[in-house]
Amino acid sequence: MLKGFFNVPKAVNEPVKSYAPGSPERAKVAETYKTMWNAQVEVPLYIGSEEIKTGNTKKMSAPHDHQHIVGVYHQADKALVEKAITEALEARKKWAAMAWENRAGIFLKAAELLAGPYRAKINAATMIAQSKTIHQAEIDSACELIDFLRYNVEFMTKIYADQPASTSDMWNRVEYRPLEGFVYAITPFNFTAIAGNLPSSAALMGNVVVWKPAATQVYSANVIMQVFKEAGLPDGVINMVMGDSGMVSDVVLSSPHLAGVHFTGSTGVFNDIWKTIGNNIATYKTYPRIVGETGGKDFIIAHPSANAAQVAVGIARGAFEFQGQKCSAASRVYIPQSLWPAVQAKLEADLKSMKMGSPEDMSNFITAVISEASFDKLARYIDQAKNDSDAEVIMGGHYDKSKGYFIEPTVILTTNPKYNTMCTELFGPVVTIYIYEDAKWSETLKLVDETSEYALTGAVFSQCRYAVEEATVALQNAAGNFYINDKPTGAVVGMQPFGGARGSGTNDKAGSAQNLLRWASVRTIKETFVTPEDYKYPFLG
Repeated sequence: MLKGFFNVPKAVNEPVKSYAPGSPERAKVAETYKTMWNAQVEVPLYIGSEEIKTGNTKKMSAPHDHQHIVGVYHQADKALVEKAITEALEARKKWAAMAWENRAGIFLKAAELLAGPYRAKINAATMIAQSKTIHQAEIDSACELIDFLRYNVEFMTKIYADQPASTSDMWNRVEYRPLEGFVYAITPFNFTAIAGNLPSSAALMGNVVVWKPAATQVYSANVIMQVFKEAGLPDGVINMVMGDSGMVSDVVLSSPHLAGVHFTGSTGVFNDIWKTIGNNIATYKTYPRIVGETGGKDFIIAHPSANAAQVAVGIARGAFEFQGQKCSAASRVYIPQSLWPAVQAKLEADLKSMKMGSPEDMSNFITAVISEASFDKLARYIDQAKNDSDAEVIMGGHYDKSKGYFIEPTVILTTNPKYNTMCTELFGPVVTIYIYEDAKWSETLKLVDETSEYALTGAVFSQCRYAVEEATVALQNAAGNFYINDKPTGAVVGMQPFGGARGSGTNDKAGSAQNLLRWASVRTIKETFVTPEDYKYPFLG
């Protein structure tokens, strides 16, 4: 249907560059990192056609060298947040009416800018201010964001092509209108791709956006705005505001023109937003769409038939890449007694080989956690485990914040399946392991399902297909993204739509057409070609 009309470039996943020693991309990003490291950036508010510098600034520093200041960002007051809403609503008049092809062209161009001239810059920015290794930056800020931009265009055309049946005497069609009002996008520090996708996915569907990035991600968010502007995004379509989080949200959520919230962050903050919207519901022109991806207490469970080396690598990568700060990171693990000695030996060897330090040294696997608050929280849980009788720190456990917020990859072994670090989201390089009796596989599946309020990601390792099937059924509500013989991280746009339920969010699946549908308000249009001129039906005689 309408195949020729929707002749857009087919979305393909952006290839991940290797950054191997001696490669040209490694040299390019190293040079860009140095240049950006030695420069001072001043990030303005992007409101309408203006780049506003208020003079009320906050410093931006690198987590791996917290005394090194890479720039400042300006903060909005209440009046400027209100101005952002006004500018968005003004921009909506033209943006919502723009042909979809022209909206698509802007974001397809943004993808190509990121794939080419901005690739090193967006990666270096993510390495500097979010302390990602080059590989983690590449798969996030370059590849995943490019994939979001490309695939969202393809998803949009598939949505528009989904039309109802008609007959010879009537023409039925549906119009996928943008929401009436503006969308509030709130993005986290841990993925530059999410920071770019949450505002742009709503904007692609014809909506206008007020975007509040996380304070610890403003540095790379600024690069995203530069890309969008160079791609031709009209003024006022996406307005980026920084400032006191509570104040910004209070102003935005009190606007009668709020039409939607696109959120990634903590469960507590999302609950507060939902409650505030409920309290304000009578003031809105329309019921706001609420889309959120929140916390996770993601699991790995190994069956006695599992390959021990594969389980150990699943833990090492799933728990410690990007210092365990992925929403999907493995943080609780269930291992059968018979498999534990081999898993332990392999995991210990892997952790001993991991280097920790600045992402500028591309031989490092571990860098710093995002902030002092995060560091202090994680240190408290590690110290508690060292003192508790039902837990033991068996690997790592050291930390140092004298230069950067460095915490060693830490493994806690517990005899209590409900120990606090088996239940509480930590968001750091700490994983807790519980050893279960081989014969209690089915009981342990029930334990996995009942332990956490979250249901984001999880993984099962098994060479027995019956066990895989049993786990898949038993844990169907425990994870929105479920992995078989793989780590529970690394969802790829267009391949593994991402999101979870329970306390992990609304499960609207970023990286799918399902998410884009949330930013459209459907109007059904029926046109009758020959209109009746007599009210009587045949049954009346």
